[in-house]
Amino acid sequence: MATIPEIIPVTDVRQDAAAVLKRVQASHESLVITQRGRAAAILLSVEAYERGEQERQLLRLLVRGEQEIATGTGDDLDEVLADADTLLKDEAR
Repeated sequence: MATIPEIIPVTDVRQDAAAVLKRVQASHESLVITQRGRAAAILLSVEAYERGEQERQLLRLLVRGEQEIATGTGDDLDEVLADADTLLKDEAR
């Protein structure tokens, strides 16, 4: 189950930005920054951002694969596995 992100007003960020950055880096969780009581921005650690980007790229590949399956334009699984075996044998040399 997803956790509720921490919320912090922009004035707190202004007062002690270094402490806010340390908290985000240590927790690897997102932090919602509010302005006038409304969500204005999300602050993420680099690790959390990179993890999210990798997950999005994987999802894009899965969607593209599903589309290729639906249209019949993808490569045959046996051919892909044979190519992979050939590449692995070449790398082992």
